[in-house]
Amino acid sequence: MTLNTLLPGSPSVNGQQTTLGVMGGGQLGRMFVQAAQAMGYFTVVLDPDPASPAGLVSHHHIRTAYDDEQGLAQLMQRCDAITTEFENVPAHALAALAAQRPVAPSAACVAVAQDRIKEKAHFEQCAPISGVAPAPHAVITTDASLRAVPDHLLPGILKTARMGYDGKGQVRVTTREALAAAWDDLDKVPCVLEKMLPLRAECSVIVARGADGQVVTFPVQKNTHHDGILALTEVFDGAVDTTLAQRAQASTVAIANHLRYVGVLCVEYFVVDTAGGTLDLVVNEMAPRPHNSGHYTQNACDVSQFEAQVRALAGLPLTPPRQHSPTIMVNLLGDLWFQANAVRALPGPQAESPPWGAVLVLPGTHLHLYGKLGARPGRKMGHLNITGASVAQVRDTTSQVLALLGLPPLDA
Repeated sequence: MTLNTLLPGSPSVNGQQTTLGVMGGGQLGRMFVQAAQAMGYFTVVLDPDPASPAGLVSHHHIRTAYDDEQGLAQLMQRCDAITTEFENVPAHALAALAAQRPVAPSAACVAVAQDRIKEKAHFEQCAPISGVAPAPHAVITTDASLRAVPDHLLPGILKTARMGYDGKGQVRVTTREALAAAWDDLDKVPCVLEKMLPLRAECSVIVARGADGQVVTFPVQKNTHHDGILALTEVFDGAVDTTLAQRAQASTVAIANHLRYVGVLCVEYFVVDTAGGTLDLVVNEMAPRPHNSGHYTQNACDVSQFEAQVRALAGLPLTPPRQHSPTIMVNLLGDLWFQANAVRALPGPQAESPPWGAVLVLPGTHLHLYGKLGARPGRKMGHLNITGASVAQVRDTTSQVLALLGLPPLDA
């Protein structure tokens, strides 16, 4: 359906105030709900988990599977427009919702992000316009395509076409024998083999695009990963080479425009060394939603990525976001709740709250916990945004925070 401007506080399809819905009840849905409520919208979450972080704070929580017909019907009845907080929601469910209500991003856009084969094809189509191509790669779907893999793609990383995230569904391979064994271990599902590149850094760009084609971009984010999971995001002048940052922003806009995307989109890039000794960009993957690397926008920008998501969904004007403070975002995984066991040699897997008092006494620290009821290693429990008047101040405070939490130091 066509998206018209949905003003907060106006009459809704259900006779109440304008209501926005979100498929998915995780932390991204929670922060979308909080941003929407701050602007005066009612909210509805569809998620099967009765304790989902977003469901706990929303006006309404529909507790059904994402493709449950009755649940989708309830969502349509209650909402004026609907978005998603993760890319693995069934695309056909979004298509069914779009027959009756505006949905952003569209099922077609989400379907591209759900499948690395389609995603790589899209990036290749955009490369003549964006100027940034994906890594050399091959699609593996049959034994014949496995045998046809060019030698120059090894060593490489074998990635499942679907359902891979945070390093899951990925295997590093160095020989053809290892490649064959890895594909067999992955049950021979469709995969993409990417050539391993001389990686210097990783970065990402978040844009918001309206139904009218207006696009605004957030600053480029430098990202550090540990064990395939985002650990730190640094956003300030000099964090990423200026020329590369401008190219990454222009590339992300081109990718969004080519999809006729509506909503918030994050595109991740590799910064790699070239044979000539210079740095270059390679587009890695995209997420059709707000992104972990964009959480810093809540405290360092005048418009957060979640407010931008609300604006795009509701058809409100998209104002260019302004970053007012240098910032570093620290991802908080469930491992932190068990640090005391290791430090004090406590027995058993007992969770203990990290030393938030010692952390929050430091200037410019902003804690965001997601309301998850149980910590476990590797689970994303929250994030900490650190802002300050200067890059030096932010880095110094971050170093103190990392030491207090027992995390690896900056630049480790």
